[in-house]
Amino acid sequence: MERVRQLIAILQNFSLPLIVGVIAGLVVANLHQEFYKDMVDYHPFGDGAEIFGYPVTAHFLINEVFMVFFFGIAAKEITQSILPGGVLNPLNKSVNPMVGTVGGILGPAGLYFLLTFLFYGGTEDFSAVAKGWAIPTATDIALAWLVARLVFGQGHPAVNFLLLLAVADDAIGLGIIAIFYPHPEHSVEPVWLLMVVGGMAAAFTMRRMKVNSWVPYIVVGGALSWVGMLRAGIEPALDLIVIVPFLPGPKVGAKEVTAPDGSGDSVQHNTQTFAHVHARNPLEDFEHHLGLIVTLGLFFFAFANAGVSFGNINPVTGIVLCSLIAGKTIGISSFSGAATMLGFPLPNGMGIRHLVVAGMIAGLGLTVALFVAGKAFTGPPFEDPAKMGAVFSIGVALLAFVAGALLKVRTGAGPGRDTLHKSQ
Repeated sequence: MERVRQLIAILQNFSLPLIVGVIAGLVVANLHQEFYKDMVDYHPFGDGAEIFGYPVTAHFLINEVFMVFFFGIAAKEITQSILPGGVLNPLNKSVNPMVGTVGGILGPAGLYFLLTFLFYGGTEDFSAVAKGWAIPTATDIALAWLVARLVFGQGHPAVNFLLLLAVADDAIGLGIIAIFYPHPEHSVEPVWLLMVVGGMAAAFTMRRMKVNSWVPYIVVGGALSWVGMLRAGIEPALDLIVIVPFLPGPKVGAKEVTAPDGSGDSVQHNTQTFAHVHARNPLEDFEHHLGLIVTLGLFFFAFANAGVSFGNINPVTGIVLCSLIAGKTIGISSFSGAATMLGFPLPNGMGIRHLVVAGMIAGLGLTVALFVAGKAFTGPPFEDPAKMGAVFSIGVALLAFVAGALLKVRTGAGPGRDTLHKSQ
C-alpha cells in the first residue's frame, strides 16, 4: 500500500500523465495525422449526438467536461490562497508578486502584439494572429512549482513567490478566457447567465444550510452553471470558478500547513512546526477526492490538444514561444523590480537574480496555454503552430536550470521555508 501511495505521489508531483500525454500526442500526430484526428473527433454516442447544438466528440468531452474539474481545482487553489493563512493573505505580503503578476500578463501580451506586427503587420492575417495574444499569458502552476523546487532548491523563498504569482496569474487567465474567447460558432446570449447566477444561489443556499459535502455543490450548482455558460456562449469549462468559492473551507484560525507534495507530513514555517490535522471540509475534500482523477485525466487532455505535426510550425510558433519566455521574464522582473523600488520588497532571501529566474520559470505555459490556443484559433493555419509554441515552452525548464546554475540562485534554500498553506 505504501508503494502505491509513493507511486501516486510521483505521478502527481511530477505531472507525469500530462508530460506523457504531450509526448504521445506528438508521436501519434506525426506518425499518422488522419488517425490522430479521427481519435480526437470520435463521436462516442453516434454522429448525431449533440448538447445544445454542440457535437459530442471526444475532444468536447475532454475540453468542455473534464477540464471543468481541472479549472475547479485551480479555483480551489485561488480560493484557499485568500483565506487566513493562505499565500495571498494578508494582502501586504503579496503586493510584490501581485505587481509581478501584472507584468507577467502585460509583458507577454505586449511582446506578442509586437512580434505579430513585425511578422504579419500589413497583411490580411494580422488580425487573425493577434487573437492569440492571451496564449503566452498563462502559467502552468504544477510544472512551474516543480521546476522552481528543482532550480532553487527545497525551501527557497523564491518557490513560494513563484507559486503565489502563478496562482494569481491563472486567476486572471480564467477571466481572460471567459471574456475574450466566446465560442466562435455560437453567439453570446447573456440572458443564459441567469442560470449561472442560479447555480451560485444554489451553492450559497447549501453553504448557509451547512451542507458538509462538496458533491451537492458541484452536482447542482455546477450543473446549472455549466449549462448556463454553454448556452450563453461562454467557455463552460470555467463553470466551477463561480461555484467552488462557496465550498466551506477550513475554520478561521485552524493551523493547517501541509507539505506542497500533499504528503500530509508536518512542515516548519517561520521556525514553528504545525502538525497537519486532517480536518474534514468540502473545499479540502473536493481536491482530495478528485486530484488524482484530474492528474490522470490530464494525459487525455494533453493527448487531444498537443498532437501537432512538426510540419505545421510557422512564425506563430516562435511568436508564442518567445512571448512566453522573454515576455514573462521581462514583464515579471521589471514590474516586481519596480515594486521593490517603491517600497514593496521581495521576500527575504530573494534578489534580482532569483527574480529573473523565477520570471523565466513562469514561462512554462503548457496546460493553460494549450487550452487558450484551442480557443483563440479554431483551426488552420494558426492553431497547430500556436499549440506547438505552447508545447515547446517545456524547454523553459532547461533554460532555467542553466540560468540558475550560472546565477547561483540556490543560496537561501533550506528545509522548512518552502511551504504552501494548503492541504490535499
